[in-house]
Amino acid sequence: MPPVHAPRSALVPGTLSPRRPVPSAIARPEYVGRPGPARWTGSDVLDADMIERVRVAARLAAQALELVGSHVAPGVTTDELDAVGHDFLVEHGAYPSTLGYRGFPKSLCTSVNEVICHGIPDSTVVEDGDIVNIDVTAYIGGVHGDNNATFLAGDVDEESRLLVERTQEALARAIKAVVPGREINVVGRVIEKYAARFGYGVVRDYTGHGVGPAFHTGLVVPHYDAAPAYDTLIEPGMVFTIEPMLNLGTPDWVMWDDDWTVLTADGRRSAQFEHTLLVTDTGAEILTLP
Repeated sequence: MPPVHAPRSALVPGTLSPRRPVPSAIARPEYVGRPGPARWTGSDVLDADMIERVRVAARLAAQALELVGSHVAPGVTTDELDAVGHDFLVEHGAYPSTLGYRGFPKSLCTSVNEVICHGIPDSTVVEDGDIVNIDVTAYIGGVHGDNNATFLAGDVDEESRLLVERTQEALARAIKAVVPGREINVVGRVIEKYAARFGYGVVRDYTGHGVGPAFHTGLVVPHYDAAPAYDTLIEPGMVFTIEPMLNLGTPDWVMWDDDWTVLTADGRRSAQFEHTLLVTDTGAEILTLP
């Protein structure tokens, strides 16, 4: 039998808990305590030492994501999920990259149901049938590793479950398309073509990005077919994220007054998955694996 439960009402902002402390011995990214990050002027291709450091940060971020995801269940608050991720990262000597990034007040993002991305953990209680995206980035060794995934809470309806499965598949297909010599816009072409089979809206205004010493470098990775724009050639040694957001309905979005929480304009559900990737001589290696 399919799950039977009352439809959840539209999300509203909850109450924020105080900012969680980070031990002073843990190094902070340069943007903490400032309005925003310094402009990235480095190369999109990282050297061998930096790549090895990103491996460490990415693996830690993946382990944190796996742990937080295991706590997604009806009855938990998104703030409690934030505490799990925060504590894991600082116990392993990492700084939660989102904490203090352009004023973001928490250590990860929790995006429930119609929230596309950048949901702020608060007193919101996860309900049976919800889908919950967790986005975790770890900063350690002077670099960032970034990933996210959408988890099912309790009995989730088939439409939402398929959206989640297909969004994960869209990411997998996009990763396979990453080959040196191709234009970066091939990523979005693959995602949009796959999503169109199901009538999903593909969010355009939030993209994948270069990552490493900067949380977001200048490299932009669209999730839609942006050709002939975004024609940067993929090169070995590049490190970037792919993080498609697929919506059941329109790709259009609205934002809460917190200047962070992005929701679907029609109130229908959205799912997202993300990996940090290293471009090799023949394809892409996923760095955000636990």
